[in-house]
Amino acid sequence: MKLFARWRRGVPTLDGHLQQRLAQLPRPVALGVQSLREQRWVVLDLETSGLNLQRDQVLSIGAVAIEDGGIALGNQFERTLRRPEQKTTASVLIHGLGPSALAAGADPAEALIELLEFIGDSPVLAFHAPFDQAMLSRALKHTLDYRLAHSFIDVAELAPMLNPHTVLREAGLDDWVARFGLHVQARHHASADAQVTAELALILFSQARRQQLDSPLQLEQRLRQWRRRALQPHGL
Repeated sequence: MKLFARWRRGVPTLDGHLQQRLAQLPRPVALGVQSLREQRWVVLDLETSGLNLQRDQVLSIGAVAIEDGGIALGNQFERTLRRPEQKTTASVLIHGLGPSALAAGADPAEALIELLEFIGDSPVLAFHAPFDQAMLSRALKHTLDYRLAHSFIDVAELAPMLNPHTVLREAGLDDWVARFGLHVQARHHASADAQVTAELALILFSQARRQQLDSPLQLEQRLRQWRRRALQPHGL
C-alpha cells in the first residue's frame, strides 16, 4: 500500500540503498543557545531554471560548511542535477548551465540525499533564504518524498538588521559584498555564491557578537522583532 501511495502521488520509488540512507539522516535540531562560533552552519545557494516556485526547478546546488567560526575549505558541496528536459533560456545560461552540463549532471535523488547528508542536523544560511528553502522543499518532496524541517536564517535580513545605518539602494548580495569590500572571483554560480555568502555571514556574526547576540536562538528572536518593527510603518 505504501509503494502504491507513493506512485499515486507521482513520487518515484527509491531503491533500497537510497531508502536506507534517507532513513539514517539525523533529525534537524532547533536553534539553540550555544555560541555562534560553536554552531556548525551550512551556507546554501541554489541555481534554478527561474523564479516560479511552482513551475521552476533546481539545476545546481552549492553549499559551504562554517565550523569553529570559520569556513571549512575542505568541506564543500557542489552538484549539477541531471535535467536533460530543461529548455535553454537566458535564466539558465546565466548560470553557465548549458544542455551538455545538465544532461551530464548527477541523478537528482542521489544528489539531494548527498546534500541532506552534508547538511546533517545543522541550521542553514542563505541569501534570500525563503526562496532557497521553498525551492529545496519542493524538490525534496517531489524527488524523495522528504519533508524539509531544517532551520533557515536569511542573510539578506541579517545584514540590514545588524547594520541599521547602512542604506543600500537594492540591498542584494552584490551590494553587501561591495559594502564590506569582499573579493568575489565569480557570481551566478552556486558554489561561488555559497562561498561569498559564507564570508559575508562570518562578518555579520562578528557584528552580532559585538551587539550581544551570540547564539543562533538570539539571532532568530532578534530577527523576528526586527521584522515586526519593519512592518509597523506600513500599518501591518
